[in-house]
Order: sequence, then structure tokens, then C-alpha cells
Amino acid sequence: MVLGLALLFGCSGGVDDGARPDGSVSTAGRAPVIPSGGSMTAPDPAAGGTSSVAGGSTGGTASNLAGAPTMGGAAGSASMGTPCGPAWVAGTTYAVGAIVQFMGSYYQASHDNPGYDPTVSTYFWDPYTCSSDGVGLGGSATGGSGAGGSGPLGDSAFDNLVSEQLFNQMFPDRNKFYTYQGLVDATRRYPAFGGTGSADQQKREVAAFLANVARETGELIYIEQIAKDVYCSSSTKCPCAAGKQYYGRGPIQISWNYNYCSAGIALGYDLRAQPELVSQNATVAWATGLWFWMTQRGAGSFTPHDAITADHGFGETIRSINGDVECSGGSAEGVSSRVNFYEKFCQLLGVAPGPNETC
Repeated sequence: MVLGLALLFGCSGGVDDGARPDGSVSTAGRAPVIPSGGSMTAPDPAAGGTSSVAGGSTGGTASNLAGAPTMGGAAGSASMGTPCGPAWVAGTTYAVGAIVQFMGSYYQASHDNPGYDPTVSTYFWDPYTCSSDGVGLGGSATGGSGAGGSGPLGDSAFDNLVSEQLFNQMFPDRNKFYTYQGLVDATRRYPAFGGTGSADQQKREVAAFLANVARETGELIYIEQIAKDVYCSSSTKCPCAAGKQYYGRGPIQISWNYNYCSAGIALGYDLRAQPELVSQNATVAWATGLWFWMTQRGAGSFTPHDAITADHGFGETIRSINGDVECSGGSAEGVSSRVNFYEKFCQLLGVAPGPNETC
């Protein structure tokens, strides 16, 4: 996402709705300790950006928040002879009561929404059963309850590359919040993750993502930033919700209100109103990290996904996530830490690290 730098022990000042021309971030006041990573600035509050410096509370495990949307959502089957509604179109505004056809099933809008994926945004869509003559028989789930269920999100390439046993070996002391299954479920939202390019490129991508996450969270120990603050930047596109704080949370330590908005819109969660979902629901947490990894360039020239799968090298994933805070001489220790994690995970996956490991 596009973030301002969220420091472990405090921030160096406010950030406006735009990034610096060079994509850099201030490191003033940056704490020299704590095994965590850094963050980035944001070009536009609606565009997304990168992560904040990790480090956070060692908060306990979490289950789905009551009333929060869960990934997926089972839909009622229907005969497609006479459609109950048109095919769903991403980005189309749907009013309450609208019925759409998606991936062989029907869904009815339970809340107005700007075209969220029906299988991901179960807060905004209910499964809907349609008879063969096009007459609706009603929804099969409670509207907006967040109870949801598993749905046809797509296949995960990740679990073909990393078993739960191997994941446990990579992170033997991780916080129980960061579940293997939560990560697998989140990768179904981005099936290209670990599924792009050659077998070696796929393994390198998984190793690169987990290496950066390891640095950001102290090897999956921290869920939330330690030195919490509001992290609210004035924004007409994404005003801060009353009483909410947008400090770093999750595997990439998403921070600032505009980043929560951008990630929430992409994933179908109202993270502006409920930023705490990122530290209460493991799948949501992992999904925010993958959202940045797959779609945001941060201070770099590529998304981390493109950087590693197009063989620009692991170093370019660091640049996207942390820019000159670590790259170009910013922090040799930070780069070295990420590279060490990357090489370790590549070895466990049986793949050579490839070129350009540093930045």
C-alpha cells in the first residue's frame, strides 16, 4: 500500500496524501533495534502503497470478528437456462437487492457496493438460489452477518509449494495468530502468487515474500506495531473513522488510513471503519500482505510479484517494500537480514536464489 513510514517507537511526523517525488520516506527518529522491517510512503491515498516498519504487540490469537466478512461464501446452485440476473462485472455499482451470476452461482447484494467480488465480499453479497424458470428462491445465508463460508475463490499455488510442515519449519516460534491455513486461504484471492513462471520462479516468489514478511514481523512474532499512534492523514477520499487508529498491522504492517482504504476496497472489507480486522482475522491479515505484494510498486519500479517472477531479483522486492530506507545504502543491516531469510527459504525450497539479491 502507499504508506508513510510507521516507526517501531513512534513516527517522525505526519504524512500528506502524496509521496515525495523520489518515493523516499523520512527515517528521523527511527529506532535502531527490534527485529522488524520498515515501510514506505504512498503516492496517492487511493492508490495503495507499502508497509510500515514492523514490530507490534505480541497480541493473542484471533478468530473471525463477529460481523466481519470472511473469505469466500457458499452460493446456491442454479440452472442457467433462464438467468435470474446478469453476469457480475467488476467495478459496476450494485444496489441492495441486485442479483448477479458469478462462476456458475447466483448472489444478491445485501449492501450497496462498487462491484466487489461476490465470493470474497460476503458482507456485501448473499448466496442466492434461482429456479430453472428464473424465479428466485431466496438467499441461503444471512445477510451481512459475516458468517460466510468457503467459496470458489480459485486454486492456491502456495500449498503445492509449501506444506504446513515446511511452514512450521520456516517459522518454528511464530505467533499462533499467523496460521498456515489463513495464508493458504488468502492466496486463493491471488492465484498468480506462487503460480507464475517456471518452477524456480514460483519457488523464488514464495521464498521472497516470506523473507520480507519475516523481516517485517520479527519472524511472524509481531501482529501490531509496538509504538501505536493514530496514523491519520487528512484525505477527502478516505477520511479517518472516529476513534480508529491506522498503525501497522499484519505481515506487511499496513499503516495509514489511505492504505487501509485501498486494501479494503480491493479485498472487499471495510478496513477504514474496521482496521482492527487486520489483527483479528488471520486470513484478512495475510490478504493485506498479498494485496501489496501483488498490486503495489511502493518506492520501486515493479510490484514485488513482478520483480521476482520477471527475474529482476530479490533486491527489487526490498526496494518496493522499503525504498531507500534500506536500499542504496540506507540500511545494510536491513538488506542483509532480508537476504539471509531469502537464502534460507530458497534452500528449504530447493531453488537457487537467482541474480540481484541486494539493492
